[in-house]
Amino acid sequence: MGAAAIAAVVAARRSRRAQHDPPAATPIRARTRNRRRLELARVGGRAGADFALHRARRTFANAERQAELDRRFELRTAEQVAETLGNMKGAFMKLGQMASYLDTGLPDHVRQTLQSLQQEAPPMAPELAAGVVEQELGAAPDAVFLEWDPVPIAAASIGQVHRAITRDGRAVAVKVQYPGVDEAIRSDLEAAGPVYSALGLALPGFDPAPVLAEIRARVVEELDYANEARNQQLFADFYRGHPFVHVPDVLTELSTPRVLTTELAEGARFDEVVGWDQDERNLAGEAIYRFVFRSLYRLQAFNGDPHPGNYLFRPGGRVTFLDFGLVKHFTPADIDVFGEMLRAMVNDRDIGRYRRIVERIGMLRPGAPLTDEQVYGYFSHFYEFVLEDAEVTITPDWSRQVVARFFDAAGEHGPVLKAANLPPNFVIIQRINLGLMAVLGDLRATANFRGIANELWPWVDGPPSSEMGKAEADWLAGRQ
Repeated sequence: MGAAAIAAVVAARRSRRAQHDPPAATPIRARTRNRRRLELARVGGRAGADFALHRARRTFANAERQAELDRRFELRTAEQVAETLGNMKGAFMKLGQMASYLDTGLPDHVRQTLQSLQQEAPPMAPELAAGVVEQELGAAPDAVFLEWDPVPIAAASIGQVHRAITRDGRAVAVKVQYPGVDEAIRSDLEAAGPVYSALGLALPGFDPAPVLAEIRARVVEELDYANEARNQQLFADFYRGHPFVHVPDVLTELSTPRVLTTELAEGARFDEVVGWDQDERNLAGEAIYRFVFRSLYRLQAFNGDPHPGNYLFRPGGRVTFLDFGLVKHFTPADIDVFGEMLRAMVNDRDIGRYRRIVERIGMLRPGAPLTDEQVYGYFSHFYEFVLEDAEVTITPDWSRQVVARFFDAAGEHGPVLKAANLPPNFVIIQRINLGLMAVLGDLRATANFRGIANELWPWVDGPPSSEMGKAEADWLAGRQ
């Protein structure tokens, strides 16, 4: 029950409960730090009491009945936590969204319960959403737009999205920020310090202060929809006319720091796509992979929140990318370091040089009592799918191992973890990597990822390695 207990700190409510619950009738109040901590503690206490009862029942059950009781208890705990944190909104709910697609170690039935976070959350009342629009855009939604749907099509940790039609007939998605959510998130971020400090105790090489500062900076940026609008339009302009990547345009005249209006996009959600045939899933996986690393190495920026709820899919590998609130912009020096690491590990297989690089940038403590073989054994797993120029399949088990390596200080790679740190510039990179691997694992994506990477890595700039690569090369030639 350890994984489910961890989920009790980072989960959110189920979407089907959201369909029956009445909408929130009042704005989010700026809860004090103690009040929000109390709500979390209350969930933990209820889970503890339930566990005592569960353990008593389990004592008198046979093996088959014990397994059934365990399953019910795990599911009930996840649902209770989901309900509480989903209603809290704010940063804790965002942590739950992250956990719902990264914690592949959870039992399947618990993970499925938590995955509802990727798209759904309790909505606010229509009057509140209308009030925010009026305050930000100067008139009620029915006056600003030709048509306005008061029922949101999505609700998440910071805001919810409504369909509308502009006065000139364009179908749009209007994201409206919850009143008071900025105070709630800042309170949550203040309360996050002890969590990271505890992680520092478990991992002696880990310095939590820079990591927490980076997370705070990026999450606070998400509260400014004007910043998100700039980020999204940057990606929309860069990928305009792309054969399989689509980023909706922003309507700046209908956007403010708390209301974001963009072109309405349609497509299948991720939970539907995992049921498509494998060829379609491979195309979807290749499109996402190309988008991640094309953006990183050519645009020097990427969305730091790559969970499945931010994708819309159409056949043929066409993917629409949504939600650019948490975008990390990298410097040329950052990109050079990423390239150095890849060339040492993948192109040259020079682990001594790789170790010197990660020591120099603060990812590994210099002079730690580790052999190069130990360093390679830990870090090489993250590069495994591009080490060979061959077709590979990324499986859920492989993705699970990627995530587990970050937290298993007592396991085989404990000595490396205890000497490891996470420099601030790598916080978002690791979010991207973990999120990408989780998505590709769920798709069981199969491709020659090394061949694709050779196209995307600027120091190789190789020829197209697939049909999608040929289409992208033609698009690039047209841009030039």
